Amino acid sequence: MLVLSRKKNESIVINDDITIMVVEIRGDKVRLGVEAPKKVPVHRNEVYEAIRRNQEQAAKSSTEAAEADDTPSPEEEA
Repeated sequence: MLVLSRKKNESIVINDDITIMVVEIRGDKVRLGVEAPKKVPVHRNEVYEAIRRNQEQAAKSSTEAAEADDTPSPEEEA
């Protein structure tokens, strides 16, 4: 992990097209501004984790539904 020190109005650049700027510092809170292309999703970690869990649950449900469709009915087995 790269750890940087920045002051208010200072920024870092990632991959030429993402800029993260320190907008405000209040006590133990730092407000960051993120400039990124619209195609690049930017989320707080807790939101990202919730999205990932929902996607995993949806994929699992799809897999279970597909497996249920492949299970022969009692009439087909006879």
